[in-house]
Amino acid sequence: MQKGVIGDLHIHSKYARACSKDINVANLEKYARLKGLNLLGTGDFQHPKWLPELKQELTDKGDGILYSKTNFPFVLQTEISLIYSQDNKGRRIHNVVLCPDFETADQFQEYLKSKGRIDYDGRPIFKIPCDEFTESLRSINKDIEVIPAHVWTPWFSLFGSMSGFDSLKDAFRDQSKHIHAIETGLSSDPAMNWRLSQLDDLSIISSSDSHSFWPWRMGRESTKYNMQKMTYKELLRCIRENDIIETLEFYPEEGKYHFDGHRNCGVCVSPEESLALKKVCPKCKTGMTIGVASRVEELADNPLGRKPSSARPFRNLIPLSEIIAHVIGSPVASKKVWEQYNKLINTFGSELNTIEQSEKELAKVVDPKLAGVIAQSTQVQWKPGYDGVYGVPMFGEYPEENKESKSDTKKRIMQKGLGEWN
Repeated sequence: MQKGVIGDLHIHSKYARACSKDINVANLEKYARLKGLNLLGTGDFQHPKWLPELKQELTDKGDGILYSKTNFPFVLQTEISLIYSQDNKGRRIHNVVLCPDFETADQFQEYLKSKGRIDYDGRPIFKIPCDEFTESLRSINKDIEVIPAHVWTPWFSLFGSMSGFDSLKDAFRDQSKHIHAIETGLSSDPAMNWRLSQLDDLSIISSSDSHSFWPWRMGRESTKYNMQKMTYKELLRCIRENDIIETLEFYPEEGKYHFDGHRNCGVCVSPEESLALKKVCPKCKTGMTIGVASRVEELADNPLGRKPSSARPFRNLIPLSEIIAHVIGSPVASKKVWEQYNKLINTFGSELNTIEQSEKELAKVVDPKLAGVIAQSTQVQWKPGYDGVYGVPMFGEYPEENKESKSDTKKRIMQKGLGEWN
């Protein structure tokens, strides 16, 4: 396998809403190492309580990468919510921001304070258009990188069916030339994005948008950058020049907004079925939440299977803890799951190393049934996610996964998401 730096450049801190209050640098590093990550975003670096903690816990050795006391690398990163009106429509766009150093972070913090409050949430909201936001950040430091986040999510994204635009240029206008990458989000993968010619000149990256440090959240999506040295400038080069080895992707079917549907009615439909229903819930007769698959179909100017010259490889993965939980029938955070997880990690070094192993090697460590499911987890059928509900993998030996009641579904998602049911 080609060497590279596996980075998750979109996470959150304990100061962001609906996030674990146990997030700190030590926990982020511990579980990033278990996952097999080589570089991690800090999350929420502009927050007035988190930034001082980062300055205390991390050291910048002059190359823009921050190191923990035990030498794990981080990069200053946050996500900002821009909510404003353009062309007589309300827009809600989330952008990831990467920052080269603490001095620039201080200036960025002052800029945001001139526009509103930054103390109430790690992902604050501002009434700033995307083009103005990008231009202002570049005036602070041209090495600040703006990356549209989870670009297909219906409610808060560049192409969101409820809140976004039909093109990058519509959103960023004359500043679109300074946007070098997009983030796929959990409900899409690169192949879906390849269907839009307007994205051909952009890097396609993946990150987790994690609200906790647990390994079934952090690193569930990541990107392997072809970095020749661990510096911020080299990271920027990889992003801006599309020097990416591969992305590691959530199955888009597992994402919470892959298909159209209506959670309250338990209705989940494909794009084709949705069109036949005129995008109206057949039970309550109100409009359904239009998912990523339908939105891609709406904006695509190329057929399924099209692969541009800029395309980079990707793999769809299921978090190891989730696989174990499904096989042994125990919640993802349970002691039973951790016992099996730790056996594998202690043997193979990290989760990403574990999933590279053959069934034969895995069976030396865990039950053969579990080893077989892990080895075959790239060939899984799905009950797709919709309207805020995560998708469910239907492993061949466990058809009962597709027969759970609505209350059981909610219970399972709560167990998996640790409070991220919303």
